[in-house]
Amino acid sequence: YAPTRQTGSHIRLTGSERGEHHVTIPNHDPLRVDTLAAILDGVAAHHGLGREELLKRLFD
Repeated sequence: YAPTRQTGSHIRLTGSERGEHHVTIPNHDPLRVDTLAAILDGVAAHHGLGREELLKRLFD
């Protein structure tokens, strides 16, 4: 995923693995836990993974 645009405090990321996928990330500090969970769920679903498997692949 790479930034493709920013509108106000939201950044749009686009990934091209397994087809194009867009995700909008709020540029807030701190990021709410439920917002982060929703972002991870969306990315995991696009890649055909569960959230736990995505986290393992990202951080192991």
